[in-house]
Amino acid sequence: MILIGERINGMFKDIREAILNKDPEPVKHWAKRQYEAGAHYLDVNTGPTVEAKDQPQVMEWLVNICNETVPLPCCIDSTNPEAIEAGCAANKHGKVMINSTHADQWKMDIYIPMAVKYNAALIGLAMNEKGVPKSAADRAALAMEIVVNADAHGLPMEDLYIDPLMLPVNVAQEHGLEVLEAIRQIKALAPGVRTTLGLSNSSQRCTNRHLLNRTFLIMAMACGLDSAIADVDDPELVNAVAAANLFLNKEIYCDSFLKTFRQR
Repeated sequence: MILIGERINGMFKDIREAILNKDPEPVKHWAKRQYEAGAHYLDVNTGPTVEAKDQPQVMEWLVNICNETVPLPCCIDSTNPEAIEAGCAANKHGKVMINSTHADQWKMDIYIPMAVKYNAALIGLAMNEKGVPKSAADRAALAMEIVVNADAHGLPMEDLYIDPLMLPVNVAQEHGLEVLEAIRQIKALAPGVRTTLGLSNSSQRCTNRHLLNRTFLIMAMACGLDSAIADVDDPELVNAVAAANLFLNKEIYCDSFLKTFRQR
């Protein structure tokens, strides 16, 4: 299970202020904290307050700070292609990840070749400009459009991560079962392709967010989920992932399995 730490994002007040003040310390703090918590990637997002023309420079600055602080690759998260490319070029550790394309052709034509150029992993959202579909079948159909385009450009299937997109449970409760079924269908239809979720989306504006996130993550893992952009600062979530890996036969049991998971 690949955990992508969500916290270096300009949506959060401390990161937004760090960007505005060019203060690297909050970024270093969260890079180190997420690394020690067990993250495998750091999601890096400039946030909505940075003007489009400044986003490439700010993204490069953020990625450089992360690179200097911890030996983790970055997941470059932006709607701005120039910012994505700047982040890919700056990443120095491991395989960079692009977050994200969706199933509209114009967007795939930008991000799939970029992923190939930088030998990057790519998150593909099972949606298009019409929005997020409700049914598992419609999600899987859009996922397959991304798979076909990725294959045509020579992107290895193991570098493609499909996100079937869970919406907040308080406004789209009926989507939960559809997302779980979509994960099963995607894994069956496209062997080798990986799956992911923006986990915290499932609990936005809900009470008991940590409980909801943990529960849905383990349910999704049982359906074949390979990764998640998540709050790795929740130790019980990380512990639950480590335990689920045992029952899914992804790790060999040892009494120190919690410590071992974080070390890996």
